[in-house]
Amino acid sequence: MKIAVLGTGVTKFGEIWEKSLADLAKEAARQALDDANIEISDIDAIFIANMLAGEIENQVHLGSLIGEELGFNGPAIRIEGACASGGMAVRNAVLSLLSGEYRRILVIGVEKMTDYQSDQIGEALMAAADEEERVAGLTFPSLFALMAKVYMDKYKIKRSDLAQVSVKNHFHASLNPKAQFPFQITIEQVLQSPMVADPLHLFDCSPISDGASALVLANMNYVSQVYPCPATIIASAQSSDTLSLTKRKDLTRLISVEKAAKKAYQTASIGPKDIDFVEVHDCFTIAEIMALEALGFYQQGEGWQGAVKKETYLEGKLPVNLSGGLKAFGHPVGATGVKQVVEIADQLRDRAGKRQTSKARIGLAENIGGAGGSAVIHILTN
Repeated sequence: MKIAVLGTGVTKFGEIWEKSLADLAKEAARQALDDANIEISDIDAIFIANMLAGEIENQVHLGSLIGEELGFNGPAIRIEGACASGGMAVRNAVLSLLSGEYRRILVIGVEKMTDYQSDQIGEALMAAADEEERVAGLTFPSLFALMAKVYMDKYKIKRSDLAQVSVKNHFHASLNPKAQFPFQITIEQVLQSPMVADPLHLFDCSPISDGASALVLANMNYVSQVYPCPATIIASAQSSDTLSLTKRKDLTRLISVEKAAKKAYQTASIGPKDIDFVEVHDCFTIAEIMALEALGFYQQGEGWQGAVKKETYLEGKLPVNLSGGLKAFGHPVGATGVKQVVEIADQLRDRAGKRQTSKARIGLAENIGGAGGSAVIHILTN
């Protein structure tokens, strides 16, 4: 598997009230097309990742909407998989390119969330959860709080150990001008922030965000000498787990991530030790810790040590979430999975500015939907 990343684009993430969903999608798409030095007429299909437009904006026909904005009348397809929508859109584009049906695909991830009250967003997001959990009044912060409680009790870690993940991701975001929160924070600030769902404080949680991200992907057979060394996707894998936490045997493991990662490593003929840096789905601090274990970078119960020992910082042995992650870069849910691949590709192309890692050779992106009910993994190299 070799799929070329010809162009990348990402808007500022945050509270962007002056722009519509279509405006954001168009902005990211134009960046990616300009980066690839091609026109929209060179694109064979558009894949659009979005979760909430139908729930909160009463608009599900995003293919036609965004195609119109871009002056495109070819196949334009909306893909939804909760917070893993972006990763799924990239994966479906990869498979379509490998099939030979298309030569070049524009992938767009977009979400507009801040125009609505937080309780409206929370209710809409819970459409990705089990009905019994919704009826019981649970939200995603409380679902991940349950996972955090079990993990903390089992492995005897402290709240401050969770907080270290937020501190690290805010440090990386302080180097990223497009991040929603481009500033550093302290452990004390995390622990003194309001409690959302015990043991998760406000600063343990990713924010409500607006934003869009985009990729121009191509089958390597159609890449000319104009692109002598593009970033390439060498593995794409997807797996799933039960929707409800009540049906899982171990709340401290992300089985969907473990399965998808195993398949991705097999496809790329590498292992965890070959990965130089990663973007993981840190919707909550516990999610990053569990992801690092599920991906094989740390033993079960030891993932929290990454941030505590500064091993997952920019200059550490395994830089994690150099973009700032969902926690500090922001989490417009449909855009996140695409943004992760954009960050990996930009790092591989030595275009990440102050947050550029010197270890950019092989990178991995991990995107999950719900509380880990879905997982998508992509591995890229240059």
